[in-house]
Amino acid sequence: MTGNLRFSHTGIINKVFIIIVLTLMIIYALLIVYPLFNMIICSLKPTQEILLHPFALPESPDFSSYKQVWVDMEFENFFLNSIIVTVCSMVLILVFGSMAAYGIARYVFKGSLLISMLFLSGIILPLKAAIIPLFMLIRNLGLMDSFLSVIFIFAAMGIPSTVFILAGFFSAVPIDLEYAARMDGCNDFTIYRYIMMPVILPGIALVTIYNAVPIWNDFFFPLVFLHSRTLKTLPVGLSSFLGQYSTNWTLVFTGLTIAIVPMILLYTMMSKYFIKGLTAGAVK
Repeated sequence: MTGNLRFSHTGIINKVFIIIVLTLMIIYALLIVYPLFNMIICSLKPTQEILLHPFALPESPDFSSYKQVWVDMEFENFFLNSIIVTVCSMVLILVFGSMAAYGIARYVFKGSLLISMLFLSGIILPLKAAIIPLFMLIRNLGLMDSFLSVIFIFAAMGIPSTVFILAGFFSAVPIDLEYAARMDGCNDFTIYRYIMMPVILPGIALVTIYNAVPIWNDFFFPLVFLHSRTLKTLPVGLSSFLGQYSTNWTLVFTGLTIAIVPMILLYTMMSKYFIKGLTAGAVK
């Protein structure tokens, strides 16, 4: 209602500008949503119908491909593997990244700037460029064909950006919160766990989405380090649906539809934290 009042009392130029912006936003949203919608409807059509009418609605929707993909194509196993890798990687990233960010943001000591620069260098340098020494390191540690190999790699990739982002959130929290907690007898870990972490939930949501989506969609590292079919993640498992001479596109689109569900749920559950104030309600 407030938005309607502001729009009705604004000038003509501003109204035109608002309408243009809203129109562009709607067009952009359609460009994002329609390919997902088309992917879903293609999962309900046979391959021949997809090739003949790729953008049409299915003549007779068929859901049998979901059972075939989930059970016969071992997609359930690929899905569970991706869940294990993503969840374990994010636990390491959030725990160690938030601790390091809190230490950098709140404690000034000799060499603190150097440590900050070391974390920043982890963002600048792509880990894939060091794939050969990384492969030799993983092999020497005996972690080849193990979930731990990709979990440690993803954690190493995500911690630098997490430290960089969360350090800014920790620095923006009023220092009076910590002073009040110390007067009540709280130690450093208690302040970090029960005072600081709840306050920076928007930052936690940001780094979770920022890191979880690339980990979930990563094809390169699971392909290099996970060789057993029972350990393959979703992107690698989906590649087996593509044949050398022919491809069952119904199964491909069905697998893609199932694969995007967890990330959509993640965005849905965490989107509310982006609109909350950083320290809203922290100081009464």
